[in-house]
Amino acid sequence: MTLTPARVPEAVPDTRGDRLRLVLTLGAFTALGPLTIDMYLPALPTITGELLSNAASVQLTLTGTLLGLGLGQLVVGPFSDRFGRRRPLLAGVALHVIASLLLIVAPNVAVLGVLRVLQGLGAAAGAVTAMAIVRDLYTGRAAATLLSRLILVMGAAPVLAPSLGAWILAFTSWRGVFAVLALYGLLLLPVAARVLPETLPPHRRVTSGVVGTLRTYRGLLRDRAFVGLVLVAGLAMSAVMSYVSGASFVFQEQFGLNQQQFGLAFSSGAIWLILASQLNPVLLRRFEPQQLLLGAIAIAATASLLLVTVVASGVGGLLGVLVPLWLVLLAVGFGLPNAPAVALSRHGETAGTAAALLGATQFGVGALISPLVGVLGNDALAMSTTIASGLLASLTVLVLVVRPWRLAGAEPEPVAAAA
Repeated sequence: MTLTPARVPEAVPDTRGDRLRLVLTLGAFTALGPLTIDMYLPALPTITGELLSNAASVQLTLTGTLLGLGLGQLVVGPFSDRFGRRRPLLAGVALHVIASLLLIVAPNVAVLGVLRVLQGLGAAAGAVTAMAIVRDLYTGRAAATLLSRLILVMGAAPVLAPSLGAWILAFTSWRGVFAVLALYGLLLLPVAARVLPETLPPHRRVTSGVVGTLRTYRGLLRDRAFVGLVLVAGLAMSAVMSYVSGASFVFQEQFGLNQQQFGLAFSSGAIWLILASQLNPVLLRRFEPQQLLLGAIAIAATASLLLVTVVASGVGGLLGVLVPLWLVLLAVGFGLPNAPAVALSRHGETAGTAAALLGATQFGVGALISPLVGVLGNDALAMSTTIASGLLASLTVLVLVVRPWRLAGAEPEPVAAAA
């Protein structure tokens, strides 16, 4: 396949059609991660039996994917600051395709876990590159607004993925899920090569090599507010990942749903994430991103305590779990676009590396915390307790470390062009 050089945009996309095209393109690549995580969730109990393993070991394959997504971003981010956005993206998607094809023939849980790490490494390219491109073009409210629109496309992936996975399982085995993921990656390659613009021109690229990359990471880690925002985003994401990790066992084994019913129940939660992300731009017309972030995390933490209380009391059955869980996900949906928007606005000159650290922490913290659901018993109480722990920790860091009220008005509002 011959690559045609992409034109560097001379101005920020400012028409509705341009912005829609950008969101859809970036969303297609960012969706690779959620699809990779979620599509095989309905098959987790089946994989456990077929590969003669146990639930905790199979859940670790999900943890491996999250670790791959986190570590991959630490590599792809600096590469994208040095070589531009498109080349690392192409390499990552190609790695994801190869890993997906190998997963089709994985003979045991150990091999499955290793290949899932590689699959996550490849999917990381889409996540970090999309966020870096947004920061190449926008800052402040504009960045938060575009990230909210992007999360609409991203949100469709977890909504559709379990149902799509369940539909695939109706016709084939769990290995067919990975065949579909390989096909999706193959379809993305020509889009990356020919459609996605290069937003980081050569004169803005970082050329200082490994030493310079380490120096950049050191500088980022010295920014108290940035580090705090990264942790806030990571701990909030851990709540979502705890839901992802435990949902299939809670809904299918504890409440007796079949694979198709699980897909619908799981998707009902993701819908609230999408709703919040689309209401967020409306609220941004009146409030600063850091104000919305504080309110969102506070509400999410409170709702998580309600979730634990209802589950522990046993009131309401499945609906008693779903309703407070929806409230948690609605509030988290307001926090997820605003935390990276505020964090990245502080370091636009190294957007790729900053986005990498942000994304790696999100998935890394999720990978560390979400297995606790399995350790604690893979039931509704274990899932809700883990969710609450992550959100309460996120609120604590936000209040004690970030102190968002001190950031009000401190970040630039003008749109940043990638000329």
